[in-house]
Amino acid sequence: MNESQRQSLLSAIAISSGVAGFTNITPQQRADAFTNLEQFKTYPGRVAACVEMIGCDALQFTTANGNTADATVPGKLYALGIIQEFLKVGYNGLNDSDRGQLRTSIVTAARQLAMPSAADASNIKMDESKRILAMKIAVLLADLATREFPQRWQTFVTDLFAPVSSGGIWCEPGADAGANTIGVKICLECLKLITEDCTDSDFNAKISTVRRNDILLGFNEVTHQILPPLFELLSNQYGDLHNAKNTLIQMNQYLASSGRTTAQMTPEEKAQYQLQLDKRDAAGTILADVLGTIEKFCQSMPLDWMFKVENGVDFVAALLHLLQEDVAKIQVLSVACLQQLAIRKLDQDQWYRVISSLPAALFEASQASAKRASERGIDPNCIEMLVEQLDYHRSLSKMGSILVTCHLAHITADKDVSSGKGPKFEAVSRYLRLLSEMMSHQSGVICGEQINMWVGLLRDPAIVRTNVLSPHLSRVLNAYMTHIVKIRWDDVWDQNHIYSSLIEASWDDDDEYHEWLGNLRSKASQLFRAIGSTEPEIASTAIHLKVRTLLNAHSNGEPRDQLNPENNELTVHSTACQEFEGVTQPLDNILHGIPSWALDNGSYDEKRTRIRNTIRPLLSELANLIVSWNPNDVWLKFRRTTLLEALKHYWKYDPATLPTGVDSLLMYLSVTDNPPKDRLSEDVVGLRKKSGVSLVAVAKKVPDLLVPWLSQLSDRAKSLLSSGGMSPVNEMHLYEFLSCVATAVANPLDRSNFIADVLSSSIRILESPEIQNSIASVEGLLSFLGIAQAASNPASVTDPTFVKKVTNDFEMLFSSLNQLLSVGKRCHEAAKKRPNGGLPLQNLSATVDDSCNFPDEGPVGINELVINDPFVPLWPKILPTLLKVMDVTLRVWHPECQASLLQNNIQRYAVAISDDEAFLAMKQDGSVKGVFGEGGTAGSIVSGTDRRDLNLAPRWSGWFNESRNTCFQLLGLICMQRVIFAPEISHLYPQFVAVVANQEHLRSMEHRHFNQYLKQFIEIMMLSCPATLYQSHLTAILGPVFEHLQYRLQYSWNPVLGKGSLGIETTRPMGSDNCMATANQLASVGVEQWLILYYARGGLFVGDLNTVTAEAAVEKARVELTRTYADMLQSTLALKGAWALVLANKAREDLALKRNDPSKLMSGPVNRLSDGKDFLNADGSKRTLAQLHIDARRLVRIDKLCHFLLLENEQIAGSLVVTVIQCLEYPDAYTCRRCTRIVHRILESVAWLDKYTELLGYRLLSAAVKAIVTEPKWMVGTEWDMINVIRDVYDRLVLGQYLLPGGQGPGLQMSRDSANSMMFEQTKVADQPLLGGGILTATSDFPRRILMEIGMSREEVVATEKTLSEKRSAKEQKDVFRDLLRVAADKTKQAEGVNRGDNGVLDRAGAEESLLHGKLRQPTVSALPEKLVTYSMMKKKEGSNSPDPADGPWHGNIFD
Repeated sequence: MNESQRQSLLSAIAISSGVAGFTNITPQQRADAFTNLEQFKTYPGRVAACVEMIGCDALQFTTANGNTADATVPGKLYALGIIQEFLKVGYNGLNDSDRGQLRTSIVTAARQLAMPSAADASNIKMDESKRILAMKIAVLLADLATREFPQRWQTFVTDLFAPVSSGGIWCEPGADAGANTIGVKICLECLKLITEDCTDSDFNAKISTVRRNDILLGFNEVTHQILPPLFELLSNQYGDLHNAKNTLIQMNQYLASSGRTTAQMTPEEKAQYQLQLDKRDAAGTILADVLGTIEKFCQSMPLDWMFKVENGVDFVAALLHLLQEDVAKIQVLSVACLQQLAIRKLDQDQWYRVISSLPAALFEASQASAKRASERGIDPNCIEMLVEQLDYHRSLSKMGSILVTCHLAHITADKDVSSGKGPKFEAVSRYLRLLSEMMSHQSGVICGEQINMWVGLLRDPAIVRTNVLSPHLSRVLNAYMTHIVKIRWDDVWDQNHIYSSLIEASWDDDDEYHEWLGNLRSKASQLFRAIGSTEPEIASTAIHLKVRTLLNAHSNGEPRDQLNPENNELTVHSTACQEFEGVTQPLDNILHGIPSWALDNGSYDEKRTRIRNTIRPLLSELANLIVSWNPNDVWLKFRRTTLLEALKHYWKYDPATLPTGVDSLLMYLSVTDNPPKDRLSEDVVGLRKKSGVSLVAVAKKVPDLLVPWLSQLSDRAKSLLSSGGMSPVNEMHLYEFLSCVATAVANPLDRSNFIADVLSSSIRILESPEIQNSIASVEGLLSFLGIAQAASNPASVTDPTFVKKVTNDFEMLFSSLNQLLSVGKRCHEAAKKRPNGGLPLQNLSATVDDSCNFPDEGPVGINELVINDPFVPLWPKILPTLLKVMDVTLRVWHPECQASLLQNNIQRYAVAISDDEAFLAMKQDGSVKGVFGEGGTAGSIVSGTDRRDLNLAPRWSGWFNESRNTCFQLLGLICMQRVIFAPEISHLYPQFVAVVANQEHLRSMEHRHFNQYLKQFIEIMMLSCPATLYQSHLTAILGPVFEHLQYRLQYSWNPVLGKGSLGIETTRPMGSDNCMATANQLASVGVEQWLILYYARGGLFVGDLNTVTAEAAVEKARVELTRTYADMLQSTLALKGAWALVLANKAREDLALKRNDPSKLMSGPVNRLSDGKDFLNADGSKRTLAQLHIDARRLVRIDKLCHFLLLENEQIAGSLVVTVIQCLEYPDAYTCRRCTRIVHRILESVAWLDKYTELLGYRLLSAAVKAIVTEPKWMVGTEWDMINVIRDVYDRLVLGQYLLPGGQGPGLQMSRDSANSMMFEQTKVADQPLLGGGILTATSDFPRRILMEIGMSREEVVATEKTLSEKRSAKEQKDVFRDLLRVAADKTKQAEGVNRGDNGVLDRAGAEESLLHGKLRQPTVSALPEKLVTYSMMKKKEGSNSPDPADGPWHGNIFD
């Protein structure tokens, strides 16, 4: 590059970077400058030119007007950037000489920058331009080191850490901070970058593993050249910092002695004062830089780097000492270094050293802080100091808790700690005391950082058995009870809170605070419960004192702030309400956690008896305090309700106050406003709802204790119901409450009669002429809901009288159905908890019948079912009406009825989605506060009005959803209760099938309806049906359902996939603007074509909803239906849910039997603790005798249902398998991954049958191969699952190999048939899919045809099969398929020429995402050909009398 070109380049750099001296630059000049700089990047001699530029002292050029301008900094930055880019693409192509020259040039540039000038000697502050250059050079040096060190750049460490005067970059010994230490900054940044690149997993693709290991080995050899200078710098700069601070203190004292302030200093004094400030700040900056590098060492480098004490170098001691220093946040940085060490796996000596040293170090740091506060004339504990040190205290709390959490084993394994004596016990105890005392900090974030630690300690049984925790739990408990009380954020904003400034420093805003509080409370529940369980005496004493103190201080609402101006009552924001709200959670969880021995009347040892004698009076007084408290304010009543609910755990052992408490809750169900209002206020409605919920919770916990008062409770309930002031929700709560109590009645007949009496009014309403007429026809239902009247009188939908009448009529119907559902569910739940587990057997044998001949696995009469479930005798009365309601509701969605409604401007909203469904379709984030909050969807379907208004139009959609879902759930309930299979109902079963499997109903349902239909009915029916009744009861329903599902899903996804005649535009949702045209299409295109378009848009009518949310709703409906189908099949094929747990338990039993180790059955998963005394399920829950019997029946059903679905009915099996194959192509990774698991179960069940060969060997395999070869983006992450499907198909249909269940394990090869060498012998488990299933004995050519269709020759296919036969492990076979599919994918990509378009997830995945090309990706920095041999390696070989390494070059004793 000649001088003219050099001048032109510098000019372009100056113009583009805005160098001073250039004015009035035109846009054209700027564009030309950028063009020149871009062109220079392709100039062949650019690297040499850039090397020359960075070696110059100054880069100057002559401007157009003849002036000289300086472009040194931007010019060198540009040159360094060019060199950095070259390192990525061209460095590996250089020869040794060129690489060495380039490296030398960059080191020289660094040394030139680090060389102190005469100006630097008097300049403490570092020049900003030099700092920027230093950072850029550090990056380049790090890039070079990762490519060269240690094999090719043996002098790297000496080049950096030698003083400048000795040819290095490091500062001179004793050099002042600031400009003189620019070389230090380069070295520190370089070390930090190299450490990150070689240890951070984010850089795994950048640097090869071998290269990273070589670099780390090299660093380990030269630590004696790195760490001592680093420690010396740390010591010197700390000394400079300390001296500067002391000088400043003396200056301030001198000024104070003369009655002056810093503002009154003379110019000479100001200069001297500023000099000391600059020295302090410069030294602090260097210390911060050193700590930043040390943090990386603590995080990733060998622990000896920090813990080894040698020649006065002790980094851990230095870090502990630096906790005293607040300049440049050195305290926080030191804690960060210690935290990185805490995360590591410290050995016992290292860990005890840290926890033993920390208390003394923090005491010294506290004294230093107090001294600083004293020098400033303020209180060390004042808010100002707390705010200033908040980051330090928070990081310290977090580090301290991590140090314990990551090393619990050191506590549990130490005998001193276990015995409660010895120095190690004292060290742990002192450390935990330090942490617990730290929690007295006024900011809750300090507590928040420690909660995981305390929960972890309390959950460890080995630690709980020691005395190490007990002395500290009282402080811990009180701290968390204090900080879970909500802060009133308005007081913070108005600066009325005593700790306003501290709170504002702790959280950015109220949203962040409330998120933090929610997380704290969710974790605190475990803490409170654990403390109650391990130390019931401490917990009881603390909660008793807390509640008593609150009642003494706030029982009447004192200080009565934040009042409601309308009635002068407390509000939710009043201090008293917030204090009582804060105590509810600890009370509930502590009482829940207290062990039974602390409250019951059993006989225990002396210690437990003493504790029980202490606890009982405390909790008895506590219960009496709460029960006798009688506040007047609505919100205090609400808080009392929550406290009464918490007492349910105590009432289980001492029911003395139970009747009074329940009576109070019943009384609150009828509470009114004071003064009375025409419409109940939201506060009163909330109190009533909470009282109802609390009643149900109490009844579920202690139903047997309420049975003696059942008649009184029933009379009280009837009185409340007859009063007429109860809302439907409260009525439902009452019914649930009574049903829960009734389930505890011992006599089955009495139970049944009581439930019948409780629900008699609901059944009477459903049988009333008014309801029967309304559900007799679609017209009657539309009139009943006020929809029909809207056609002739549009104003009726907003007429207050008419709206109230219609609303009351619907609530009467819906409430009756909902009460039946709620009570039915409660009865069924109670039945499952009975000793027989809900089985229709009086007594269960101690052993399970191995013959699998269960008499109850068939039709069981209602008279037998009623023994467990008192609800079942009501079904003959309920079912006919239920079927009518469901039938007439679904008929509203028939095409002709829909078309009629859509043509009316008001009636159309009856078939729309609701505001709530629109909200669920939105992308959720914390900024939107629910449907009715800011940014919510209220009023978006029926523009400008929502269901809270006196308008029927926005209510219809919600009403239909409620009635439809209630019907589906009731159908699921009749299946769970097995009544639908009872002989007494057999005469109604044809009518049942005619409704639930009606083809018109199935075709007309929207996706969202069908979703609930599958979840709440079909799946439950399949799981509940006895194995002997599959043919008689499931065939008529599942056949039409599965056949229709294939049709529905196919036409839902075809437009998205670009299949068929419909384009992507047909998926556009139907709204108010186009619903008329859509309705009119019915007559022109016919029902069949109309339904195809209907499925394309998910069947949704979105009303006036905006386009973005509407499209999201359609996509959500389509995807959710597909996922529901996959999840349903997983549940019924025992791949998830309760049936999968049965198989997991069986596997555990087989393993325990094989190893003769029953303890395997007493341990749960690793994330759940167990006492080793009870038999457990695989999920950690307790395993009972009833469950053994239930699981035995489920095992029979698992086998029989799989056989029924796939082998007994062609309509069901064909539709099911074809739909699953189609689901593999739908662009949804969730569905695809789950369908691969279903496919394995299908292959295990039917691969051996010839009639499935074409379906599995061609259609399934082609779909799987296409999904891999086309590499769509949505498939990323699921490729291995799909390749395993391909492997399973090919092994079973071609190679004569079968796999373990789920496509796991190696290919198990079957021998050739001795009678016919062209065939394989069948497996012994062909009819047992849960053991691996069978194979196709006659090899199929369908899979081979697929391979040839993707470009493989016959010879390649034969060679592949030979490889697969020889290499049968799962990994080897999947790798074979990946390699051959990669070749096919490359051919397909070349045929496409370019990417497939702008279809988002359907685009081809890039090479960096694709699994097929994973092996082809190479790291940017590859391994060097030279083998690394270090001095340590040589010494090790010499010590073992081994010969010198002969397979690699020796680089000299560079690390000696």
